[in-house]
Amino acid sequence: MGLSWRVGVVLLLSWLACSMAEISHTHVERDPRPIILFETFGFDSTGHIDMNVSDDMVYIPKGAPDADQSVMGFFITTAEAETQLQIELRNGGCVLDNPNIHKLFTLADVETGKNRDTGVYTHYYDVPDAREYSMFFANCQPNSVVSMKVRLAFYNIEPGGKKDYLPAGKTQLPKLFFLCFLIYAIAAGVWIYICYRAKATVHKIHWLMGGLVFLKALTCLTQAGMYSWIKSTGQPDGWNIAFYVFSFFRGIMLFVVIVLIGTGWSFLKPFLQDKEKKVMMIVIPLQVLANIAVVILDETGPSNREWFTWRDILHLVDIVCCCAILFPIVWSIKHLREAASTDGKAARNLIKLTLFRQFYVMVVSYIYFTRIVVYLLKSTTPYHYAWTADLADQAAALLFYVLTGYKFRPVEQNPYFVLDDEEEEAAREALRDEEFDL
Repeated sequence: MGLSWRVGVVLLLSWLACSMAEISHTHVERDPRPIILFETFGFDSTGHIDMNVSDDMVYIPKGAPDADQSVMGFFITTAEAETQLQIELRNGGCVLDNPNIHKLFTLADVETGKNRDTGVYTHYYDVPDAREYSMFFANCQPNSVVSMKVRLAFYNIEPGGKKDYLPAGKTQLPKLFFLCFLIYAIAAGVWIYICYRAKATVHKIHWLMGGLVFLKALTCLTQAGMYSWIKSTGQPDGWNIAFYVFSFFRGIMLFVVIVLIGTGWSFLKPFLQDKEKKVMMIVIPLQVLANIAVVILDETGPSNREWFTWRDILHLVDIVCCCAILFPIVWSIKHLREAASTDGKAARNLIKLTLFRQFYVMVVSYIYFTRIVVYLLKSTTPYHYAWTADLADQAAALLFYVLTGYKFRPVEQNPYFVLDDEEEEAAREALRDEEFDL
């Protein structure tokens, strides 16, 4: 029962996992797991799998009988076969004997079929039908651990005979992200033009907003290049490094800009309060951790024993950051609500209050859609339309950027960018206090 439960969890998570689906080189080292997930890939009617296995070793306790390598092997299966596999394991059988899977080969086949000069076993497999499959390694030998090096190449054949290493549902991603790059590049140019025309009302936050759009454009460009190279060669060829760098700075800049806008920095007040600084000190390190986790997830793959742990940590960190950036907006709304009911500038403060309420709703909607709705789309959309989840994610981000830019654009006679005498005096006092503390 315990083995069945563990296999069930791995199978379930495999369909929720996001894989780069490139040519992968995996090193399994003394792994005791009964089921190891390697990749998930969407095949069309021309799907192929190329595999190389080398340095395969089986370790068993001293004094135990020799391991039966015919019950250790690779197979592919679909999500629909998960229930049958669990039933097979509950009945004490070996998953490799289940008729609902496509068994590729066993370690016994590796021993007899490997090249004696190179020690490499090569296997080619034509996928039987157009489906989304996951590849697993099953170890049905009790009390044994395995080590091996595995090279995997999943691909579909295009009409011209060229190999396409992207899954059937993601082969459109290079065009999608290049289109996003063009849109964000144009948006950055328009924003610069707006700031140039409104020099008298431009604040520091506006330049940070422009920098965010520029970083977003570069992120989309490098993502388009990465997927383009993966599509044609199976390897990102350095584009992934550029993507990680720009994605790293873009992720941090996004949260910083949201926090600064939520606090009213630059256009409502030229300083941050202590509690707002603490939010920044929490969000930025957590975003650094989240970006590191993304790199680990993309580079190791689900066959790594810590892969699912890192994935869960990443989701948790992302949720914590999203919750943290809402606090400054709530504080600003509370402050403006109190000011609207106590001072003589009620009408003006009510206008500001309305703005920050709208911004709060925008941030919550953006977080909800990109963290929950997009995740559900990725896990429920038919694999041939997997690209629609990325389209929805990019569309939501673009809408959020456009609405934020419009609400906080630098224009004349905008009440949100004008400091009154009391606010200026409060700013001067806060700055004097900071200098005194130093």
